[in-house]
Amino acid sequence: MRNRAIVTPVSEKLNLIGDFMKWKLLVSLLACAAFFATNAKAQDEEKLDLFAGYSYMRANPSSNSIGSFGLNGGNASLAYHFTPWLSAVADFGGYTNSNVFHSGSSGTASTYLFGPRVSLHHIWRVHPFVEAFFGAAHGNSNLFDTSQSHNAFAAAVGGGFDFRLSHRFSLRPLEVDYLPTRFPEATFGRQTQDNLRVSTGIVFHF
Repeated sequence: MRNRAIVTPVSEKLNLIGDFMKWKLLVSLLACAAFFATNAKAQDEEKLDLFAGYSYMRANPSSNSIGSFGLNGGNASLAYHFTPWLSAVADFGGYTNSNVFHSGSSGTASTYLFGPRVSLHHIWRVHPFVEAFFGAAHGNSNLFDTSQSHNAFAAAVGGGFDFRLSHRFSLRPLEVDYLPTRFPEATFGRQTQDNLRVSTGIVFHF
């Protein structure tokens, strides 16, 4: 009887220790799982968007003697997300018309723009946004019928939307910007051109 009395408490203690170790192991595993899940989520947060695509620019000179004309090209932009809704964007574009003013001369323009983009509340896979960029543009001598190439102020105000294809890719069906520039026009001096830019392409998320 005495041996049984002694064995029973020891057995109960061993069981208690075993249960305690199991709970400790379970808590440790849950803590590790929570840590790795949080870490993975932090790593999956997208910080950069890289856009590349086709871009059409409709140049609208101020001078009545120079009619409107179109330029084809492309633009690329890099957006850094400070928050899920606010990004800083660097936008670069290049455009050309091989027969500007039907003169057989090639007119070219390039833009270098920087500014904020605000992402609006998305609906399903559709992610709309608005933007306002400021910077500079460069045009060759044929762009607005001047004797030399020029640098000018430029801006872009507009927006568009992305259609999410996967975790890493989106399609940008449409981005439209009012793109004013301040190039000289022939003999009329520096004027404001009320241009329009329409772009489409693909977005890479990092």
